[in-house]
Amino acid sequence: MLPTFVIGLREGLEAALIVGIIAAFLAGQGRRDAIRQLWIGVAAAIVICLGVGFGLNALERSLPQRQQEQLETVIGLIAVSMVTWMIFWMRKNARHLKKDLESAAGSALARGSARALVVMAFLAVFREGFETAVFLLSVFQSSTNAVTASFGAVLGILLASALGYGIYRGGVRINLQKFFTVTGSVLVVVAGGLLMTAAHTAHEAGWLDVGQGTVADLTWLVTPGTAQAALITGVLGIQPQPTVAEVTVWVLYVVPMLFVVLWKPRRKPAAKPVPDEVRSAA
Repeated sequence: MLPTFVIGLREGLEAALIVGIIAAFLAGQGRRDAIRQLWIGVAAAIVICLGVGFGLNALERSLPQRQQEQLETVIGLIAVSMVTWMIFWMRKNARHLKKDLESAAGSALARGSARALVVMAFLAVFREGFETAVFLLSVFQSSTNAVTASFGAVLGILLASALGYGIYRGGVRINLQKFFTVTGSVLVVVAGGLLMTAAHTAHEAGWLDVGQGTVADLTWLVTPGTAQAALITGVLGIQPQPTVAEVTVWVLYVVPMLFVVLWKPRRKPAAKPVPDEVRSAA
């Protein structure tokens, strides 16, 4: 439940922030008519993303066992790639996100193009929604309880929607830097678990035969069928008998990515003002 909750909250809030910023800007400009156009793009993106999620799930169920393992491996690797790209993108663009979005919306209004606003909202929600669909499907595949996993995802998305609406209305203030740091750290660990699961399914699919020696016997900790095993395997991807390949991909991914998420670059000191004497002499 925890991984799907964090995924739904993180991805949902990113989409809600983008749409909320654009909607708040349009409301400030007195363009309520343009806000209606905005929701068209949002609704279209949600419908398509739901279709992608259900379509991938139906495709997996229709395949033979070996091909299911292959598809699970591919989906897991795509999900990890997406969350990695998302972390780097937010780290680079979060500080100037509001300014850039308002500038783009202002340009669209100046051209009198409501279509541009629809496309902006569609792309924002579609990107986050597509990432969410692939990431959640990969987590569901490694989860032993689909009901609690689904509940976590829905709860995260609902909370994200409520926070996004509160930010739009101006009644909610959250420290986005701390929020993305905490959720980013959790997602890195979850993505590392997905990589371990992908290494496991890749071996069962016949794609990975190296590094299959057992590192440790954890059956005492990860007992199949227990709630404890569901939590450890579902969140961390740890198998009862983890192999060298599984542990290696986890370490090689999680350690550097946690450094990326937690490392805070030093801000350049502000330039000292030039004294009037020096300025006049020049």
